[in-house]
Amino acid sequence: MDPRRLALILSGTAQERRSVGSGYLIAPRLVLTARHVVEDRDTHAEWPQIQIRVGHPGEGSTVRTNASVLWRHPQDLDVALLLTDDPVRVPDSPVRWGRPVGKAPLPYEGLGFPLATAEEEREVEHLRGVLPLLSSGSRARYVLDQDPAPDHRTDGRKAWGGASGSAVFCDDHLVGVVIEDNQSYGNRRLRASPAHTFVHDGEFESLLMQYADSPPQLVNIGASLPKAGPPADRTPAEKALELALWHFLGDPKVCSFHARSLTQELGYQVPADYAPSLSDLMALFARNRRALASLSGTLAPTLTADTARDRLTALLTQARAAGLGSLLSLAEYERLAQLLSGICKERATLLPRAASEALRYVCLSDTLSRTHLPVDELGAFVEELEAMSDSLQVPDGTPQVPALLRLVEYVAAAVGGEQAAELREWSTRVAGRTGIHPTALDERRADALLWAARQPSPVSRVVLELTGGQAPSEERYVCRILVARKDGTRVLLHESRTVPKTPEEIAVYLREAVDSAADEPGQGDHVPWVTVLVDRQGLHLAVDEWNPGAPNDFVPDRPIGAEYRMTLSCPDMSARVATRDRDQRRRWQSGNPTPLVTDQKCATDRQLNLVLTTSHRDAAQVVINGPREQRMRLLELCLARGVPVVLWDREADGYEDAPKLSPLDPLGLLAELPKRVYEFRAEALEPTATTTARPALVWEEESGHPKPESLRLADPRIGVQVS
Repeated sequence: MDPRRLALILSGTAQERRSVGSGYLIAPRLVLTARHVVEDRDTHAEWPQIQIRVGHPGEGSTVRTNASVLWRHPQDLDVALLLTDDPVRVPDSPVRWGRPVGKAPLPYEGLGFPLATAEEEREVEHLRGVLPLLSSGSRARYVLDQDPAPDHRTDGRKAWGGASGSAVFCDDHLVGVVIEDNQSYGNRRLRASPAHTFVHDGEFESLLMQYADSPPQLVNIGASLPKAGPPADRTPAEKALELALWHFLGDPKVCSFHARSLTQELGYQVPADYAPSLSDLMALFARNRRALASLSGTLAPTLTADTARDRLTALLTQARAAGLGSLLSLAEYERLAQLLSGICKERATLLPRAASEALRYVCLSDTLSRTHLPVDELGAFVEELEAMSDSLQVPDGTPQVPALLRLVEYVAAAVGGEQAAELREWSTRVAGRTGIHPTALDERRADALLWAARQPSPVSRVVLELTGGQAPSEERYVCRILVARKDGTRVLLHESRTVPKTPEEIAVYLREAVDSAADEPGQGDHVPWVTVLVDRQGLHLAVDEWNPGAPNDFVPDRPIGAEYRMTLSCPDMSARVATRDRDQRRRWQSGNPTPLVTDQKCATDRQLNLVLTTSHRDAAQVVINGPREQRMRLLELCLARGVPVVLWDREADGYEDAPKLSPLDPLGLLAELPKRVYEFRAEALEPTATTTARPALVWEEESGHPKPESLRLADPRIGVQVS
């Protein structure tokens, strides 16, 4: 990696900069970067103006020039080559290309310009960390576990924005290009396109021949065995672990035997004369988080005395608590990924649904509380569960049951057959190695069987709670999603209370939640009702027009209001008006007398208030007409007076627009009004629709406002998580 080849890429139009990214000069006029850095994300058209600054600002002078897109990957991988207008002098040594091989994680580094470094202008960030080759999807798309990681930004913008296009190096060989971050890991993980997926493209090779005088040659790069550093560099926890391991591996011959088995399992090339010390093993544990668990797999069967076995169990528990190792060995992780990947492909909602039930008293992050689990997110899902216990009772003196084992038992109970037998065999082996008491595992297995045999209550509502959190330059909100069942139980799916999301992102979350509910056993053809919880300021939001995009390559995109029955609810008003809930119950119980349709006779607050307290004291529905500036005041008065159903047209300019709502029969049977509004929206939101009406409907449940509250008990080993 040569800092003099670093490139800052600024793309956009002649009037406005629209994109910032990173790149790497691989020849005097060629810059390698991510394709999305230089194209409009909506139209995928290339930006007409691309400016490049080559060189590290702290390493001497930089060169500024313009560029154009010369090559894009024919299979639409997120990589591109830019051709600079002017040649840039490069160092004599050519770029070396590499392909990581084996199983052992590789250290990596790179240079880029992420937004997290920006104050007045972008500064260089030295990317560095570990490339775990066995992480899910790593052969087609590398994952990069970043050591220094920025916090989420409060304005909703991506902290890693601008790092896309950074060249990734392992052992001084260019092995990939950063293309995105993985937000499931809280800014601690990036993704990269591997070099081996694009350097052998015929056009890419010919361009390297033309501009760099040589085609790219890939060199296999394997991880080298780590060596022990100075004792002073070790933490107190690492020193305590080494001392505890001395009881098992103090004999050099025993240490050498287990170390050779371990390094071979981890995928290192082991020389014939390899004879590591216990300190060398500690360096291996620091490099590979699954090394200690893998070592215990060969060590545990050799311990015949109960005291020695108990000591090993305590050592593993303490090491995991101190962050010095993972729950699963490498072989256990690979086997579980193999078993669960097929289930994810066939039943993408099963693992999240099992997690919400099996771990209902555990703090679940966004990764664990999602509704669908794609196969490429399976690794993140498993790794987060490894750090948690299920927080239930176990026999005295034995370790807590890991949350992952409890989840596996629930998945096994749900799938049945041969898959269940294989999953249970896996969990039994892991429990035996880690010292989990058989009785504790049997209790979790029995709980899982009872859950699988119990028919779940159908979902009656999907509740989306929106609160303010807009960035100054872009509409963003924080959201939570709750699934409410007919039996009164509720499950909280998303609780991203600190990361604002765009309307499109929220619409995707909502669609996933509704689809997940539709996939549940016993749900049938019933489509859940979507209730959107907003505050007073949120009553004007056109949530029904938010579009999650096309669900696949064949079905066209549609706004969420054209897909589901969607109504608004404003619990905020009950907190402000003490009599509201009481009045609301009275209006529902009155038998739904004649609705009120506002006109010029009740155009002011005082006029409407008089009607709502006299002739329409028990009315359960109000249709608000009139000018825009009046409607919000009248709407808030209706809610304060306990009117549970309020309908209005967001786009109406005055009373003359009232007939535009006539096709949905606003004064028809009240119970069917949400369905009629949904059908009206489905037609009105089509591009070819002739009507401009946009109905909004507040519908407050007679049983009260659905509030997404939940009990969350933290795992004491990982501390309290605050969303």
